[in-house]
Amino acid sequence: MPSYKGFVIHHSVCHSINGKGFDFWIGADGTIFAAPLLTDPENIHLCLEGDFGYASVPGATEAQTFAACRLILELSARYCISPPVVKPHDDSCPGFFFPWNELVLYPGDGYH
Repeated sequence: MPSYKGFVIHHSVCHSINGKGFDFWIGADGTIFAAPLLTDPENIHLCLEGDFGYASVPGATEAQTFAACRLILELSARYCISPPVVKPHDDSCPGFFFPWNELVLYPGDGYH
């Protein structure tokens, strides 16, 4: 089994999502699409639909952040990533206005 270090968050306007694409796409409605293969041997890449670089652009939806949290917890358990390490792609992605505080990760008793 691969030994992943954590998760990298992208927004959908990122020009370089890991150089190859994303591993999971999370739509604004919370729908998750998985790539056929994980592309990075060190991190799992999640792409959230939207542009979180500007205050005037609508932010992540509640359904989207809930889906991201559930996915991160599920993948953390599957690949023994403990604690779940979640980081941005770079300084501009997923953007200054990405709702980091809404990613509520409690592996002990799930998302509430």
